[in-house]
Amino acid sequence: MSSEGSISATGHVMDMRPLRIGDVAPDFQARTTKGDIRLSDFRGQWLLFFSHPADFTPVCTSEFIALAQAADRFAKLDCALLGLSVDSLYAHLAWLEAIQSRLGIEIPFPLVEDPSMAVGRAYGMLDRTARNSATVRATYVIDPAGVIRALVWYPMSVGRSVEELLRLVEALRRSDGDTVMTPEGWQPGDDVVRPVPTTQSGVCSAGARWFYDVMPDTGRPPAR
Repeated sequence: MSSEGSISATGHVMDMRPLRIGDVAPDFQARTTKGDIRLSDFRGQWLLFFSHPADFTPVCTSEFIALAQAADRFAKLDCALLGLSVDSLYAHLAWLEAIQSRLGIEIPFPLVEDPSMAVGRAYGMLDRTARNSATVRATYVIDPAGVIRALVWYPMSVGRSVEELLRLVEALRRSDGDTVMTPEGWQPGDDVVRPVPTTQSGVCSAGARWFYDVMPDTGRPPAR
């Protein structure tokens, strides 16, 4: 796990390699549609931090509508939402007002402005030498300690699945602590799997299916 860094005005952090799972998410302060925030303000809860290429674009609009409609479901998972693009705060405000006035959807989560591309470059949302300011559809799931637990990237032309992002957050929460893991396609209430034994005696006691030990999930009640 890397040490925590802060983003400077030029977008540099102490560790210049690409962010990875297990890194502490670089802190930053920025203006948003909900006022000034620091990323560290979200410590103590899960955070879905995501970028979008540009305001007033159709795929981004579809994602923001779906995220707004699912905001209560994320809140039940103690997971906040935070968006970002390189557009200005005033463009963000105009776009969100248009979504509300013309489509009837209020966007309840803050949207960060990043006109200098400092945050986008530090998080790898765009190439450090890119002249085009549009970010990819990057998503970071950050845990309550500020550690990046998952990264999901989509190209500009393909919208993200909000249902899958919800499932991802739930699976991370369920498997937190390494007592169980979640198999392919896991949904709350489905069977879980035990971690693979790391000793010979553990393999022997686990039996023939030591590498795939499925068990009912009795640890947490089904959700949604």
